[in-house]
Amino acid sequence: MDDRADVCVLIPTLNEGETIGDVIDGFHEQGLENVLVVDGHSSDDTVSVAREHGARVVTQTGSGKGQAVREAVDRYVDAPYVLMLDGDGTYRPEDADALLDPLLSGRADHVIGDRFADLRDGAMTGMHRFGNGVVNRAFSFVHGRNLADILSGYRAFTRDSFDRMRLSSDGFEVETEMSVECVKNDVATAVVPISYLPRPDESDANLRSFRDGGRILLTLYMLAKTNNPFFYFGSIGVVSSLFGVALGAYVGVEWVTRHVSHEILAVVAAFAILFGVQLLMFGVLSDLIVTLHREQLRRIDEE
Repeated sequence: MDDRADVCVLIPTLNEGETIGDVIDGFHEQGLENVLVVDGHSSDDTVSVAREHGARVVTQTGSGKGQAVREAVDRYVDAPYVLMLDGDGTYRPEDADALLDPLLSGRADHVIGDRFADLRDGAMTGMHRFGNGVVNRAFSFVHGRNLADILSGYRAFTRDSFDRMRLSSDGFEVETEMSVECVKNDVATAVVPISYLPRPDESDANLRSFRDGGRILLTLYMLAKTNNPFFYFGSIGVVSSLFGVALGAYVGVEWVTRHVSHEILAVVAAFAILFGVQLLMFGVLSDLIVTLHREQLRRIDEE
């Protein structure tokens, strides 16, 4: 693969002193010398180890993986292509060519490494595998595109495609946000098979399953507001309407069987139904506006 000098290997880290040295050496062996480590105020020797192994090291001004990625690309990356991964030793430097080839050949502007293509024994717990499956299916349903592994942290992208994204998350939701932005902005995206290795025993995981998983699902849902507004507003509208119908049915049964009137509950039921219907209508109109907006952008790009 040519043009390796045009690639910056971006590694956000937090207490990865046990593994970061081997990761950096692995990329140097692949001919990728421009390695940028963005450290999130590690309390171990991550920074010193990274520098000893020849990486350029900066300390992020904020906290969280998402903030580190945004700051790094905006302020420190000086190459047209970025190869991003975690520093915990779970991703193989040998897979770099598979991720970079679609970029350098012009076939894609954003490439996602599919961990499930070669998921090694012990690399992912049953709970994590289930959670990943739920998130990927939800993404396909809500955003209408199957990207196989939207939570993968091993990605390659062009600086230009990154600049088109509007990222705001600070934590582990950044991969989800990037995947949504690819679909939203019609970024040419490719998915390639990679290997996913077990985390070394001496390395502690930074991701918390339930806390970060909940944030990822919430991010996925909230981003539907601008990418699939019919789902976002329609889902709330359906819940509100069903609540109103159920409450109205209860009021009706009480009146017929016991001759007990619930005027206040009846008003609440009517309001819930009307609110739900209005949200459904608003979702349809918003979806139409988004569709027209995308069509207009497509025409502008073709001119």
